[in-house]
Amino acid sequence: MKPQAAPLLEDKVELNREEQRTVRARSIGLLRDIFRPVRGKLLITILLVITSVALTTLMPWLLSHAINTAIDPLLAGDAGPATWLTLAYVTAAVAAGVCMYFNVVLTTRISQDALYDLRQKMFAHSQELSIGFHETYTSGRVVSRLTSDLETLRQFLDSGLSQLAATLLSIVFTVGALFLMDWRAGVALFFALIPVWFLTSWFRKHSTVAYRAQRVANAQLIGRFVETFTGIRAVKAFRYEAPSRELYGEKAEDYRVKIMDSIKINGVYMPSLIAIGNVFVGAVLIIGGYSVLGGAMQVGTLLALVIYANRVFEPIFQLSDFYNMFQSAVSALEKVSGFLAEKPAVPEPVHPVQRGSRRAGEAAGGVRFEAAEFEYVPGRPALHRFDLDVPAGQHVALVGKTGAGKSTVAKLISRFYDVTSGRLLIDGVDVRDLTDTQLRREIVMVTQEAFLFQGTVADNIRLARPDASDKEVVRAAQQVGAHEFISELPEGYQTNLAKRGGRVSAGQRQLISFARAFLVDPTVLILDEATASLDIPTERLVQRGLEKLLAGRTSFVIAHRLSTVLDSDRVLVVDAGRIVEDGAPEELIASGGRFADMVHAWDEAMEV
Repeated sequence: MKPQAAPLLEDKVELNREEQRTVRARSIGLLRDIFRPVRGKLLITILLVITSVALTTLMPWLLSHAINTAIDPLLAGDAGPATWLTLAYVTAAVAAGVCMYFNVVLTTRISQDALYDLRQKMFAHSQELSIGFHETYTSGRVVSRLTSDLETLRQFLDSGLSQLAATLLSIVFTVGALFLMDWRAGVALFFALIPVWFLTSWFRKHSTVAYRAQRVANAQLIGRFVETFTGIRAVKAFRYEAPSRELYGEKAEDYRVKIMDSIKINGVYMPSLIAIGNVFVGAVLIIGGYSVLGGAMQVGTLLALVIYANRVFEPIFQLSDFYNMFQSAVSALEKVSGFLAEKPAVPEPVHPVQRGSRRAGEAAGGVRFEAAEFEYVPGRPALHRFDLDVPAGQHVALVGKTGAGKSTVAKLISRFYDVTSGRLLIDGVDVRDLTDTQLRREIVMVTQEAFLFQGTVADNIRLARPDASDKEVVRAAQQVGAHEFISELPEGYQTNLAKRGGRVSAGQRQLISFARAFLVDPTVLILDEATASLDIPTERLVQRGLEKLLAGRTSFVIAHRLSTVLDSDRVLVVDAGRIVEDGAPEELIASGGRFADMVHAWDEAMEV
């Protein structure tokens, strides 16, 4: 049994107020962490934006002043005022452009530095999360966090953040200029902004839900894609292409609908803003026009007012376009912060216990369960309360039906999960008091799936011991019977394996994983169906290697092939999360219990 996935806050389309506060606080905290190392550079970008927007706002006033005061002297032959005002206008334009250029360059640099750190942090965090997290949540969701969501944040930080600051400052400066030049235009703007306020509030409320739904649909689409091509062999083997295309099409259609929902909301907002903006510009023209005709206002001032009137709504239009990017970025930030907020179910100890190195010939790796119980799902025990004492150096076989709890026992010993209650001790030390580094050196688990990484055979064998010498690598391969086929590869141990070990067979991949495990020299070795992909001769070869390598080492073997467990010191029969039989193979066979039935069934199957 595996844990069931519980919905994360960032995967919900609508949140209640408490959830909104939680997500908002978490996201703001992440932003602070992102910008803390670059806050000095960020301050410089703010000063550059302020300078650029201030100069841009000054330019219509310079133009107005030139029309009002420099034309008459110019017609009279005095070009001095016009020349100085032209130079001031050009200087302001050039300076604003230079400030904006350096702002864009510096903002992009800040963005890339911050995202580099965030990528590293997320990748490291994904490795720190317990096996339970990765078994519960789809890999597509994690891929979406590390790719799509980070790319959305990059786009926002590269240009959106600077655009937001410039837009807001432009609105503030332009509104101030309007009030200073003509208070009546300022009052008209106040009345125009009332419907804009309510319209923007409506847009913000509905677009937040729409963009959150869009990001969720996008993550589900990526998850479906990753799942399909991760299991492409099963898809091909069972001709599942058409159903998988249909399922992918459903996710793609859902994503398309969610995008259209957000576009429809934007389609209501933008035309309404344009209409309000046009009405406001018309009002300014009427107010200014009557003032010019009455002699209370000069033409240059009217021109500046019209420019400012357009500039008030121009950044608001930009803000609505920017809001699309902003909402996507906020949604992505929520998901990233939610991912980083996930806590490992198997935490590192606050005060770890240091175990000394075992001496040559000394048996080590005694395993003891004390009143242990485990639940994947609260209230549904996967392993019922039990006690178990395995002396150091003992070879134990775990047998039982599929789903009986054999692999759960192995995962607990490996500390992929912690017991729900009770204790699990290794040589008298609670596994929760050992650091992950020491635990992985003490306990190694080899599963049926022998995952090989791109790289050489030698690199894959020395995965857990990068400092191992070539001689140690070869000796480990020899012990498990892998040396012969490795030597026959085109470049021997330096042969570069294709993706996931595609250049070698399943059995050969398993032998390489055995060599990898034996190179670590653990005190406890767990084989979880590790020989299932090997043929009988290869399995017997591995067993001969195991006889030498398991001397003085505790081992747990999980297998459906009873031939692999008959040579063990002890057999545990597991059924429905309980250990129902415990003893030496010969004793259990003689007692006529469940293990005896398994052996008889195996013998009958071999005779057929």
